[in-house]
Amino acid sequence: MNETTTDPSSADETAAEQAHEGTDAPAAESAETASPAETAGSGETAEPQDAGESEREAEDDAESAEERVRRLEEEGDIAADYLEELLDIADLDGDIDIDVEGDRASVEIRGADRLAALNRPKGELLDALQELARLAVQTRTGARSRLMLDIGGFRAEHKGSLEELAATAIAEAKESGQPVPMRPMNPFERKVVHDVAKREGLRSESDGDGKGRHVVIYPAS
Repeated sequence: MNETTTDPSSADETAAEQAHEGTDAPAAESAETASPAETAGSGETAEPQDAGESEREAEDDAESAEERVRRLEEEGDIAADYLEELLDIADLDGDIDIDVEGDRASVEIRGADRLAALNRPKGELLDALQELARLAVQTRTGARSRLMLDIGGFRAEHKGSLEELAATAIAEAKESGQPVPMRPMNPFERKVVHDVAKREGLRSESDGDGKGRHVVIYPAS
């Protein structure tokens, strides 16, 4: 059911997020595989970068490309097995594709029309399932995961509207010469905005805590 492809060439897509965002996955607490029932009650994880994230980055530097791809493919397989079990429990259809994008495992649930409908319009279900999948990976491997989940291409569609929103804020910052705060966003959304700001030669920073965390666009100095 799972199809695995690898594309290690997109590591630059995560550079902006690593510069602005810390890992948003919690530390593992068990070496046993988590089931959907065990992880369903888990809360939102902390985002700010800590010593553990720095250690992980150092390990990634020392890790060969082949080892990295193999590790991320394993993360994708674990997440796919977990999500398949979850879909079966919920009696929902869906095919799961596994990929590797830069320094992340990437998993997409395709052909899940009912699940996709439940996820719209804000993608809150997607965020929740992504956290559960990350927890399942961490519980199995004992290491933090930055796995990215998508449902029916929602992230790709959402990315276009976010880029337009970021372009509007950038234009306002350039015209007014003042910082422009944006609405609260999740880590994926903030990364998209950071990427657009960097491409336009402006500085952007994340500010706030929890669900109020947002991006501020700064005019060129």
